[in-house]
Amino acid sequence: MGKLTKNQKLALEKIEAGKSYSLKEASALVKEITTTKFDASVDIDVRLGVDPRKANQMVRGVVSLPAGTGKSVRVLALCTPDAEADAKAAGADYVGLDEYIEKIKGGWTDVDVIITMPSIMGKIGALGRVLGPRGLMPNPKSGTVTNEVGKAVKEVKQGKIDFKVDKSGIVHTSIGKVSFTADQIMENAKAFIDTLIKLKPTTSKGVYIKSIFLSSTMSLGIKIDPKSVDEI
Repeated sequence: MGKLTKNQKLALEKIEAGKSYSLKEASALVKEITTTKFDASVDIDVRLGVDPRKANQMVRGVVSLPAGTGKSVRVLALCTPDAEADAKAAGADYVGLDEYIEKIKGGWTDVDVIITMPSIMGKIGALGRVLGPRGLMPNPKSGTVTNEVGKAVKEVKQGKIDFKVDKSGIVHTSIGKVSFTADQIMENAKAFIDTLIKLKPTTSKGVYIKSIFLSSTMSLGIKIDPKSVDEI
């Protein structure tokens, strides 16, 4: 293990070994232990009591973060001409159809989210090999395949994110930036955890929320007491 820097030592001193913090405490502490010169992302990792190998225990959903994500999200709206005006008005960065499908076939994926319509999915299916590995494939479950394109674009721009459990039973996502206030971080984290709880599969037995950790880019993880989420 490499030698600890001065800032890493200070961070270690602020985190009590083995202690589980309340969500409120952790939301303030993650700001204190972050020493990056850039505006680091705040991440949350939740280990669930599910077996993702079983289709009836796959946890996937969307949540609108109250304070937004703090990120500039580039949105591509692949839609019919009659929906283009709404998509542009809602703030889509790119709007069109065939020309963008051809660009993607050529390897262009310079976007963060793609929103489309059910009637167009037949054309987009052929892009799976390009979009799938990058997590860009539109999906009805994440709200990115809809006839209300303008509404979907607006929600993504305002802080709507989608997530799913990985093969280890962990859900990992970013819920904001270190520049957020502690209250904003706490509100976003609670909204995310509350959504996970609502999505608990009926086939999941025993403890559902096994552990929660809050961290920022390059910071240590802070263990959160799951019970503290209900106290907010």
